[in-house]
Amino acid sequence: MWNRFVVSILWVALSFSFGRNLAQVNQQFGGVEASTTSSASDLSGIWVLEIPAGAGSYSSYAFIKDEPPMTAWAEEKYKAAKPVLGPHKTGPQESNDPVYGCFPPGLPRIYLQNKPMEILQTPEEVIIAYGYDRLVRHIYTDGRGHDDFIDPPLWMGDSVGNWKGDALVVDVIGFNDKTWLDRVGHPHSDGLHIMERFRRPEHGTLIDDITIEDPKAYTKAWTTQLKFQLKAGAEINWEEVCEDERLRQRQ
Repeated sequence: MWNRFVVSILWVALSFSFGRNLAQVNQQFGGVEASTTSSASDLSGIWVLEIPAGAGSYSSYAFIKDEPPMTAWAEEKYKAAKPVLGPHKTGPQESNDPVYGCFPPGLPRIYLQNKPMEILQTPEEVIIAYGYDRLVRHIYTDGRGHDDFIDPPLWMGDSVGNWKGDALVVDVIGFNDKTWLDRVGHPHSDGLHIMERFRRPEHGTLIDDITIEDPKAYTKAWTTQLKFQLKAGAEINWEEVCEDERLRQRQ
């Protein structure tokens, strides 16, 4: 009788302790009990770029149909580019596309690489895991600014973000100048500055409004908009490794 009474007391105590700890964990990590995030400001999911109907083939390799407002410096770089896509395409063996040399595609070009991306969200950062080359990008939303000294410059830039209502506004600097903006060879300098505004107007749609600013390469800032569709139940679980010779054989 006494043993059964002691066991009952211990069970109640353990249940109370477990429940209190679970509530604390939910509060700390944004669990069901403590979550106040609306569905519109939750960008989580696996997303695939939508190619607009009737936009023409350019939308699979460039961000805008017309030429962006290039400086003389950028025009010279652009003429020297040998892409495998677009109006001035060449073969993979002759291309000087950095991606065909196994270098990262950089930002914003990575969105055009025909691979899905997965967005993971925590209270302090938004993580984008790209299917292409398994690149991962951390967008910190905890109030920090950019690093004072970014050395060496980065392939994907240094990203910090903040929420404006249900939109995530991302400021990106700190790039090197070794990538192309798109798949046809539009260049940029190490002064590239990108602003992104992610929003989820409906459950299955993600919009990214992009502003590109680079005074050395472009006479004024220019913009583009990307639209992604949610792939419910999908997973990014394959391994992708760049191998130079195999990559050059791909069209």
